[in-house]
Amino acid sequence: MKTIVIGGGPAGIMAAIASAYNGDNVILFEKNEKLGKKLFITGKGRCNVTNGCTRDEFFENIVSNPKFLYSAFSSFDNNDVMKLIEDNGTPLKTERGNRVFPVSDHSSDIIKALTKALKDAGVEVRLNESIKNLLIEDIKEKAEDSNDTSEKNSGKDKYKRQVKGIVTDSGKKEFADRVIICTGGISYKSTGSTGDGLHWAGESGHRIESLKPALVPLETKEKWVYNLQGLTLKNVKLSLIINEKTVYKEMGEMLFTHFGISGPLVLTASSILASYDSSSKKMVHIDLKPALSDEEFDQRLIRELKEGNKKEIKNIIGNIYPVKLGLELCKLIDLDIYKKCNEINKEERNKLVNITKRLPISISGTRDYNEAIITHGGVSVKDINPKSMESKIVKDLYFAGEVIDVDAFTGGFNLQIAFSTGYLAGSSNRY
Repeated sequence: MKTIVIGGGPAGIMAAIASAYNGDNVILFEKNEKLGKKLFITGKGRCNVTNGCTRDEFFENIVSNPKFLYSAFSSFDNNDVMKLIEDNGTPLKTERGNRVFPVSDHSSDIIKALTKALKDAGVEVRLNESIKNLLIEDIKEKAEDSNDTSEKNSGKDKYKRQVKGIVTDSGKKEFADRVIICTGGISYKSTGSTGDGLHWAGESGHRIESLKPALVPLETKEKWVYNLQGLTLKNVKLSLIINEKTVYKEMGEMLFTHFGISGPLVLTASSILASYDSSSKKMVHIDLKPALSDEEFDQRLIRELKEGNKKEIKNIIGNIYPVKLGLELCKLIDLDIYKKCNEINKEERNKLVNITKRLPISISGTRDYNEAIITHGGVSVKDINPKSMESKIVKDLYFAGEVIDVDAFTGGFNLQIAFSTGYLAGSSNRY
């Protein structure tokens, strides 16, 4: 059987390897000059290739349509990914949060291992070759099929159209028994993720769920945030509040930017935010001292103010917060930073406690796709068979990776989705 895989990212590479292992004659098309261009920049160039968590923990970190991934993860899980990469010459290590990286800390070594696996499997790789469209034909119903009332032909698997191959940008037709689309979403367009696969899917009758940037920094309405550009906060608790309901709460790290907020906590919150309508009221509350209750922090303030005595508040604020942040907090509650510590009253203390434990920031939107790690949305899972990754609309057409409406939090989970769905699509053989 001849299989064409479109897209040389993690999903496409794994689909090609699995297809070749299955005995197929495989051609992998990649529009860029090299494979794994987006993979190269993941994890700040270190490539958090997967997560060494348990099965249950994996699904807890899937944001969109986790049940759809049951078969894919079962067919090729995180342990399988790690074994394949290490068997092909790249040793791995596990860091905080079960995040798996190459020992070398170079994403290029992950790409080398996958490229070696492709070569050993006999996959033909065609670089610098873009695909214009798919070759799809109507299926002519056989006379005997029209009278067949068996379960096999009762409707669910009765396709009206079938993919026959692809047409390259140069106009050349390449016929195949099946085609696997692994073209990604529309994040980081410079890496080649320009939405081609989504366009072909839509043209051929598949539903496309609303596309939004995810794992992306957030923009804020408050301008005071911009004054803290570059400041990183560790061990704080962030709560995401949508329409006055808390939908996410977690401790970790965040940072202030010239447009708003970013960092691990914020990126995770952004993926949850993507599930909500743009008209929703969006807020985050930051607990700057999550280890202390309101009362305990108030006692801490009393001690600091007592020790400061006749000093101005601006001179002791650095004992409690990063100085720039502390001064901004004072401005927000109209506390005169030149006031003596022994002159601070209970009402002013209560305001400082409240804003420290519940610092409110209004979210005006997200940064664009060029800053988003992944794309939320994609080809509807309702139009894809979860046990094979084959389209339910076009026979012999498969999807894998970010082009599908599945996404997860940071930590290697999105790459694992790509590897698992790619492997299942490649290893599924209906002949």
